[in-house]
Amino acid sequence: MPKTPLLPSLFAAALLFSSGGGHVHASEQAKAADELSLFERYTNSAQDLILKGFELIGINYRFGGTNPDTGLDCSGFVQLVFKEAIGILLPRTAREQSEVGTVIDRHELKAGDLVFFNTMRHAFSHVGIYLGDNRFMHAPRTGAEVRIEDMRQNYWIQRYNGARRLLAR
Repeated sequence: MPKTPLLPSLFAAALLFSSGGGHVHASEQAKAADELSLFERYTNSAQDLILKGFELIGINYRFGGTNPDTGLDCSGFVQLVFKEAIGILLPRTAREQSEVGTVIDRHELKAGDLVFFNTMRHAFSHVGIYLGDNRFMHAPRTGAEVRIEDMRQNYWIQRYNGARRLLAR
């Protein structure tokens, strides 16, 4: 059964959901259409990663968490998505995950790349999965849930540590 036609619809829905959209204006519809064409260009592996990540949106954060039933931390989220979506077993911690794959510049980011941040006063203490259009998906902190964020927010700009690519392009 082909999954490609469903993927752009899910991606558009997730973008609207993540932007807090209740009412959809014409400009938001145009942006969603642009995002759909971007999503259609993702590799199958990137699509699989993104869809698996979308399934986990709303899961509670839990420090050290590796199970969606009890909660996930940032690296547990990334580890689970990569394992279940494409069969890649990543190391457990964000620091260890920062040592795999190919180092890439921010302007080279593509969907499915890992993005790293300094959120605990040491480099590579937080990780997420890049979605495109400066957005990434992650498990942020205690009291929060897996969600999508914009990397252009000052908080993320000031803490950005770099990115790694694991998927062949």
